[in-house]
Formats: sequence, C-alpha cells, structure tokens
Amino acid sequence: MIKYIIIQLSDNAVSYCHYVATATAEPRTIPIEMLHKGITWAMKENATVQFVYPAHRLPDEYHAIIESIDHAKIVPARCDDEQLENVADVVVFDDYAAMEGYNFRSTAAYVLRTTRDELFKNHQAITGALGSVQRFNVVITDIDSFTDDDLATYAHILDSLADKVTEQYAAGNAMQFNLLTDRIMLDSMNNCNAGWETIALAPDGRFYPCPAFYLDGDEDYCLGDINSGIHIKNPQLYRLDHAPICRSCDAWQCRRCTWLNRRLTLDVNTPGRQQCVVAHTERNASRRLLARLKAAGQFPGKEIKEITYLDPFEIIKQ
Repeated sequence: MIKYIIIQLSDNAVSYCHYVATATAEPRTIPIEMLHKGITWAMKENATVQFVYPAHRLPDEYHAIIESIDHAKIVPARCDDEQLENVADVVVFDDYAAMEGYNFRSTAAYVLRTTRDELFKNHQAITGALGSVQRFNVVITDIDSFTDDDLATYAHILDSLADKVTEQYAAGNAMQFNLLTDRIMLDSMNNCNAGWETIALAPDGRFYPCPAFYLDGDEDYCLGDINSGIHIKNPQLYRLDHAPICRSCDAWQCRRCTWLNRRLTLDVNTPGRQQCVVAHTERNASRRLLARLKAAGQFPGKEIKEITYLDPFEIIKQ
C-alpha cells in the first residue's frame, strides 16, 4: 500500500540518498499539468507528499500549486531560493564546505551526502552539527566501495561521534542521528520501502520506485504513469515480508535501499554484502552507545543483543 509519494520537481532536483543527481544545463522541470495531477492523485490515495527541489529557483506559479496540499520540502543547502531554504523540512548538504558557518534550524532535519573517504577524513565536521540540530542523517554514497579493512575505521568513527551524542543527551538534548540513535529508538525494520510504501513521480509523468531509477533511465523500473496509474508487475519484489534476508534481520536502521540492491545484486529485494556489513557495523555502534546512555539513566529496559557476525549470509551458510 502506497503511503508516500515523492514528487521530483526537476531532473536535477537534489539527491537525498545514495544516487547522484543529474547535472544538466537545461534540466526538465515537471510540467504544471503533471504537478496538478500528482497532487490530485496523492489526495485521492491519501498519500503523504514530499517535494524534492532543485538548486535553481522555480517559477512562482509552482509554489502556489505546491502549497495547495500538506507536504514536506526537501531542499539543497545554499540553493538560489533562500526563502525556500528557510522553511524547508529537510536540507541536504552535498559536501562538508556547505556546512561551514551554516545557520542550522531546530525545526528542520539535515542530510549530509558523503563518500567513504570524505567521511573518514572529515567526520569531525559532523560533530558541530550534532550539537545544533534535532535530526541529522549521514548518507554514504559509495557503500559499495567499503572493504573489510574499512569497517574497523568506520566503527572507530562511529564511536567518536557517539561521544557527541552522549554529551547532547547528558545536556537534555535527545537529538536523532541516523547512524547511531535510530537503532536504539526502533522496535522493527524502518526502511525507505521504495516501490512498496513509497513511490516517486518523475518530471516525465511516470512513476518509479524512487528518483534514482528515473535518473538511471531504466524502463524496466517504470511502474506506470500519472494518467493510467500504478502498475507493478510483481509487487512482492519490493516487500519486506518477501525478503528472506532482511525480514529476519535486526539492523532495523538500515535503509534497505532497493536501488542499491539492484546495483549490487541485480535484485531489488536482496541486499549486497557491503550494505549489510555497514548496517551491522552501525548496529553494533548503537549497542555500545546504548550501554553508555543506560549507565546515565537513559533508555531503561531497552536492549540490543550482542551478535558475532556482520554479514547475515554467514549465518545462513552455517
């Protein structure tokens, strides 16, 4: 059942996940009539709307239509429309430099897209943001590049960032940081569920599991269009209860990214090893953070059990 619709307002709308946004001199903006139809569809289906904006300013007529429905705004940091950025629900940074001197708002959530190497070199820059916001997400854009040797480094970085989270909780700021606190807060899988609970409407008027599939130009993952409706040939492919690896996993904070799955395994419902071991490294760091918070009187009764593996395929093989 579709609960959320992502309306991509332009070909070069900001990426808030693993995929790379298109950069073209003359990007295609979703036609006004398609925007109207997308909003009408959302109203009929009682779906929550998320608008994804480009860095360039949209014509005023678009804003009037957008404001006709309750929604969330996903906006790039340092975009041309400063007024829009000041009311955005989610602000996305594509590099660390954009965070320098940024005026963070407690009412917004923030996303930093970073490569593995950039994270390893610049993770201390995240510390300042963790003390200024209520919600901060880090998205590693090249998870497929992780090696086994990288995991120890990643675990060390997570423990370093956990110092700041612990400090914030001690000060009474129960902030959220996806890599560390989400697993503590959750009681079950909480993935993006693209193609199952979430659908994307692209500027071409077609539906896709998420904007990444549209930008890849893969016709096999077109799921219908705004005129004829959604047509998913095999909807079970996107469902958690039909994902034998993921449905029994307790790395509940994992994005379970269908686009990344397709890249790594050619199957939208089967994760690649890199996604699993990174998610379990985060899970274990959350467990260590939870022990520190519980010692300070936080989260009584909450437990994250100890495990001896990072890759769930290892358990299956046994």
